[in-house]
Amino acid sequence: MTPHARSGLLAVLMLTTPLAACAQQPEAPVPTTATAPVVAQSAAPQLVTGLPDFTQLVEQVGPGVVNVEATVGSRRSAQAEEAEIPEIFRRMLPPGFPMPGPGQQGPQRRGTSMGSGFIISADGYVLTNHHVVDGADEVKVTLPDRRELTAKVVGSDQQYDVALLKVEAKGLPTVRIGNSATLKPGQWVVAIGSPLGLDHSVTAGIVSAVGRSASAEQRYVPFIQTDVAINQGNSGGPLLNTRGEVVGINSQIFSVSGGYMGISFAIPIDLAMGAVEQLKSTGKVSRGQLGVQVGAVTSDAVKGFGLPDNRGALVNDVVGGSPAAKAGIGPGDVIRSVNGRAINDSSDLPPIIGAMAPGTKVTLGVLRDGKPRDLTVTLSELDEGEAGTSVPPASPDRPAAPAGRNALGIQTQPLDANSRKQLGVEGSDGVLVARVDSAAAREAGLAPGMVILQVGRTKVDIPAALDRELAAAKAGDTVMLLVRHRGVTRFIAVTVEKG
Repeated sequence: MTPHARSGLLAVLMLTTPLAACAQQPEAPVPTTATAPVVAQSAAPQLVTGLPDFTQLVEQVGPGVVNVEATVGSRRSAQAEEAEIPEIFRRMLPPGFPMPGPGQQGPQRRGTSMGSGFIISADGYVLTNHHVVDGADEVKVTLPDRRELTAKVVGSDQQYDVALLKVEAKGLPTVRIGNSATLKPGQWVVAIGSPLGLDHSVTAGIVSAVGRSASAEQRYVPFIQTDVAINQGNSGGPLLNTRGEVVGINSQIFSVSGGYMGISFAIPIDLAMGAVEQLKSTGKVSRGQLGVQVGAVTSDAVKGFGLPDNRGALVNDVVGGSPAAKAGIGPGDVIRSVNGRAINDSSDLPPIIGAMAPGTKVTLGVLRDGKPRDLTVTLSELDEGEAGTSVPPASPDRPAAPAGRNALGIQTQPLDANSRKQLGVEGSDGVLVARVDSAAAREAGLAPGMVILQVGRTKVDIPAALDRELAAAKAGDTVMLLVRHRGVTRFIAVTVEKG
């Protein structure tokens, strides 16, 4: 017998020896005494107290939460799908959802988008995310009692990422709608949904922040940020307060891996329900438009414009013929309030204006040249097709010789009609930056090819006008230049260097 065989036999013997030994022993007499009774132990004391218990909340709200399954055909192009799912803000679609590789058109592709939703009326209206059902050929809703119903998409809005569905059923369990405007950082919130296909999963956490600008594609949404564990498949599910009321719709996660990393975003329910009413009546959502491009009020802008603090939205550009233009708003103005509601950051303005109906009259609190004033504006309707779009203009074919020299160390040249057309500059204002000699100007972001439209709030149309406006600038002064480059207009703060 080999050593290995002996070892194996030994192992078997070690396991079987007790049984063999028992077989060789005489049978033990049957005990005549009763087995000692088991003494019941008293319940252990509660060692951890004061923790939240969400069981009643889940029992009450759970029946109103549903699974949403959308069968997606090949109507969308690869470019459209890639645009809908930014690399950082991964939409919460399940693994296996058909995503094209770079340059692929993906004809004849079909896949399934899995998400969550919740019932807002007993006659079958269901709320979910736009990106869950976008482009779907067929949508199915599975109720907690396992009934599967075909849903009709009543309406959907990409900007708010909200979709309203309708199933043919009566007497359905519904959720209670809460008030997202009262949410504060630190409050407990609960999510119910189907992460990774695990239906009716419950996670909890706190509100991390409110009014968060989470993505440029959805600048009209003041997101609720939470640390609630949210993963693919939670999309469209409810975010609940401790009273079991829906305060948000789980929509996005901040992730570099596609999984939960402690930063989740939800659409405020107040915004979503406002969209629901419009989707029911018209099938689409209309938003108010002011007609301005705004940016942050930086510390340099505070110094350059003589502002009291850095609150507000700095107007960089005004669309011609827009409500803002008609009200006399111009670049360099700082919008500080809308109907008395404070604008603390530039990202606060779009959601407030967008939530208002076209035709609404609003009062804007504006700082101009450091002095406050009120302006009345009648909002127009936002053109979604043109919102945020711009085409980078070509550079002039033959720039003229540099001209002009000033305290900022920049050389400029006049713009002819052909250059204005190529650079997308309307009217007669603006000079072209031909050379930047100042290190401070280069560090501030000024570069050849940019067009300077204003110094502060004063327009310039020729190099001599620019030099004249800069003549009084002294070493250490901060000068605000309104520049246009590649279709974008913004202010650049440049500090005058010491001689």
